[in-house]
Amino acid sequence: MKALKLASTIATPYAVVGLSAAGGKLQIESGAITLNKLNEKALLEILKNFGATGKSDEIIKVPFTKPATIYFTGLGETSKKYDPEVLRRAAGAASRELAGQSSATFALPAGSLAEISAVAEGAALGAYSFTEFRSSTKADFKSPLEQIIIATKSTSDASVKRALVRAEIIARHTSTVRDLINTPPSHLTPESFCARMKKIATPLGLKVEILNEVTLKAQGYGGIIGVGQGSANPPRLLHVSYKPSKSKRNYAFVGKGITFDTGGLALKPANGMEAMKSDMSGAAAVIAAVFAIAELKLPISVDAWAPLAENMVSENATRPSDIITIYGGKTVEVLNPDAEGRLVLADALVRAQEVGNKAGGLDGIIDVATLTGAQVVALGTRTSAVMTNDFEFSGEFLTASQKAGEAFWPMPLPEELRASLDSPVADLANIGDRMGGMLVAGLFLKEFIDPELPWLHLDIAGPSYNEASAHGYTPVGGTGIALRSLVTLIESASSQPARK
Repeated sequence: MKALKLASTIATPYAVVGLSAAGGKLQIESGAITLNKLNEKALLEILKNFGATGKSDEIIKVPFTKPATIYFTGLGETSKKYDPEVLRRAAGAASRELAGQSSATFALPAGSLAEISAVAEGAALGAYSFTEFRSSTKADFKSPLEQIIIATKSTSDASVKRALVRAEIIARHTSTVRDLINTPPSHLTPESFCARMKKIATPLGLKVEILNEVTLKAQGYGGIIGVGQGSANPPRLLHVSYKPSKSKRNYAFVGKGITFDTGGLALKPANGMEAMKSDMSGAAAVIAAVFAIAELKLPISVDAWAPLAENMVSENATRPSDIITIYGGKTVEVLNPDAEGRLVLADALVRAQEVGNKAGGLDGIIDVATLTGAQVVALGTRTSAVMTNDFEFSGEFLTASQKAGEAFWPMPLPEELRASLDSPVADLANIGDRMGGMLVAGLFLKEFIDPELPWLHLDIAGPSYNEASAHGYTPVGGTGIALRSLVTLIESASSQPARK
């Protein structure tokens, strides 16, 4: 992983400096580093001649002396104080542009701990590439920036040093999520997903439990078995547990882990099916979030659950109108085998609550899933949805997500849509009204939640996989969405009094 350091001067050949604009007038923002006034005037003239605007995601390279090159990164509208997410994205955009370089100093207008943290995090998140499956063409791709130096006057501040450690942990485990999402389904099956996660979890001292298809069938996990039975690669249920001493609270995370989704016997069209390798983004996010929480040594217990399956077409695949029994006993008529994520989640949600109750009760449960195309229709490709049965819990999460720099938006669970899930032959059907499909999916999951337990459903279908161009610290492909918000939420819970 990339090394992060602090410095009060620029000693690297490359420097990253902010550039903003107000009323068409450019403004250089170099934070803790003061540029020579004559140099600054000349630089502004050069930038003007280059057509610089200072807009977000704009990078202008200008040859200099010491440093040899300055990378001006757009901050947007000139401000006395920049939002941490603006700094995070600006640092990430510059870091991506610096691929192939060994080190660079980031001199951005960051004075507070939150601002310095954002710059470090953005730069580290931007220093990412995925070349695992390139051979003859691998040399054509530049390696990510190796060393990131943050220019600040607070080089000896212990809290700033801790912020750099946190940024490295967050970026490293976000890279884990991105790598998993980007890995082709020929190499990432339910079994290999578990093996890869166990290899990371064990050195962190985390407890790992893996249920195979025999155990899942014997113990009544009808959702996971029903979805996975059409594939030659059998399903799994992965459980990673973090239990620190003197834990203040207890949470459960559940992530949808469909390692590839053909739609089953409701076969998807070929166009766009290649992106279905990302249908395990929720599982990757929740498991890696626990890795980060454990490394940060937060005094909160978290159990992460990843129900893993391939939704494939075969003579064994679940048929439209089949009835399956979810763990715990509820029956579901599977009207659409392509609405499979909610089925595996239902199993894991029930089991997570069962285990949580045995451990003294849960303070909250969160599921994360690339669940519906309707999410993308409603909120686009950069904003995820939040649904809940507890608005206080939702408010805590939205505060955490804003601090983390991830875009989430609250959506309702209208009671009038629940009737559309009624089935004439089972306890409920797996699909209902097409209009409001994202909300109907949330209502389905709500059926498997204790009404007294605070619950969040995060639909990350669009933001989990970037099929457009890279922007800010976000690469093409897997993004790692939700990990930072989950970690920030647990950090917030860590600062609260212990549960009585």
